[in-house]
Amino acid sequence: MINNKKIFIITGLSGAGKTKALQIFGDFGFYCVDNLPLALFEHFVDHLKNRKEENIALGVDIREGKDLKTLPKIIANIKKADFHVYTIFLDASDSKLVQRFSETKHKHPIQKKLIAAIAQERKQLEPLRNIADKEIDTTNLTLGELKEKLSKVLVCNLKKDSEMQISVLSFGFKHGIPLEADLVVDVRFLPNPYYQPKLKEKTGLDSPVAKYIMSFPEANEFLIKYLNMLKFLIPKYMKEGKSYLTIAIGCTGGKHRSVFIANALTKALSQSGFTVSEYHRDIKK
Repeated sequence: MINNKKIFIITGLSGAGKTKALQIFGDFGFYCVDNLPLALFEHFVDHLKNRKEENIALGVDIREGKDLKTLPKIIANIKKADFHVYTIFLDASDSKLVQRFSETKHKHPIQKKLIAAIAQERKQLEPLRNIADKEIDTTNLTLGELKEKLSKVLVCNLKKDSEMQISVLSFGFKHGIPLEADLVVDVRFLPNPYYQPKLKEKTGLDSPVAKYIMSFPEANEFLIKYLNMLKFLIPKYMKEGKSYLTIAIGCTGGKHRSVFIANALTKALSQSGFTVSEYHRDIKK
């Protein structure tokens, strides 16, 4: 059985941004655990085999003390269990670390004068730096820039269809715009099948309605142009770490035009390699 679970280990210098990085991974939809004792890592990972979470982020820092030297072996054992393991090491200049500790008023985990504590921590974490898959210098990064860098790491390590859950939703404007919508498009410019006696009681999922709508050139032109726009936008949203995207397609009642367009877009996006769910909110109203 192939194991699709991916574990990202976030470590690095105190003050370099581990806590913020874990928060970002949480925003990406990861199951995050900070400061799990290394002695429990392999037991925890074994427990994950029977959980639904596929993407996990674990924080490790200097507070593990002497146990840190066991991390390389632990990672090797986890990989043998067919987990994908990726280690990120966060660093920053000494002056920036001093500045951050001064601003936050936090104490360094190593109870020494700050400069000495940073120097000792660098020495103790050097083995982890050497095994890291990615090192990120956060000295001059804003939170948004750190998020962008982590997003790029994810794009390289996660399949596209697991990065974002896309929902295509049809609705009727007379019933209200869906609150969960990220993108809303109005297709009331298309001829309305409702006014065709033979089509009035059918829906956009019925072949006669689809044929009627597609008999107008603007329908096909819209589908092509809007699909191209979505293919442009979706990777951009992924880059920003967006985990969910709801595309709402609206017509007057939510039974004919919006249903057909939503169904057609779902099929086209699926054929382009995206994982898409389809929902017709007002089709039975």
